[in-house]
Amino acid sequence: MIIGCPKESKAQEHRIGLTPSSVKSLTASGHEVWIEKAAGLGIGVDDAEYEAQGAKIAANIEEVFERCELIIKVKEPNANERALLRPEHTLFTYLHLASDPEQTADLLKSGATCIAYETVTDDAGRLPLLKSMSEIAGRLSVQAAAYHLI
Repeated sequence: MIIGCPKESKAQEHRIGLTPSSVKSLTASGHEVWIEKAAGLGIGVDDAEYEAQGAKIAANIEEVFERCELIIKVKEPNANERALLRPEHTLFTYLHLASDPEQTADLLKSGATCIAYETVTDDAGRLPLLKSMSEIAGRLSVQAAAYHLI
């Protein structure tokens, strides 16, 4: 499979859908991985680190979407990214569709297969991809409250 990971476009979002170690695992399994140029800088990882693990570097987001079948992101795609989706794509990211009817309509129109992290369940019906996010949010809520008490 050809897997692509674009730079996140949402304001203040510095994470990236694939780390160098995940790229290493994917390429070792025979997959081709494309990372958009400078996509890892927000987590302190440069292109050379991705290349060392077997990734290829795409010049821009358009190249990622043109070359790849599976698109891995962290946050929901913006309107420009949704316009790049085609029926042969699978998008894997947080989508939060209930609060965004425009995004929902665009994703349906694209014909792509879109999998929302927040809907993935395990055999016991739990939401494993939300668990860590919920734990982090719970811990940060106390710090945020303390900050506002000052």
